[in-house]
Amino acid sequence: MADTTRTTTDLWTYDHAVTGTDVSTQNVVGYGVEALDGSIGKVDEATYDAGSAYVVVDTGPWIFGKKVMLPAGTIRNVDHEDEKVFVDRDKEQIKNAPEFDEGIAYDSSYRGRLGSYYGPGGAGYRDRD
Repeated sequence: MADTTRTTTDLWTYDHAVTGTDVSTQNVVGYGVEALDGSIGKVDEATYDAGSAYVVVDTGPWIFGKKVMLPAGTIRNVDHEDEKVFVDRDKEQIKNAPEFDEGIAYDSSYRGRLGSYYGPGGAGYRDRD
């Protein structure tokens, strides 16, 4: 059986096995985002930096208009035809993640807290099915 352990670096990297090689900043912004248990909003921003990629999701009315940052490794699939990004976390896990604040969001300490939350051993961690 293959080793499916994900490292902290993997968490910040798009998994090309599920997203294809064509995920980029330009082509997922505006896409709807689906958690395991329903819609959470739309991609407001995306990066494709090696080892530090993420999407910022505008949650609209779901969490009172707040935004959330999701490491690229939480994405399980991208459907370009329907313009949807599917993540392998449920709404509760996403809602309970460290709060996104644009003033500190790009700070390494915030990204460290987010990586600890979504990474192995964190409350928001989930093994790939």
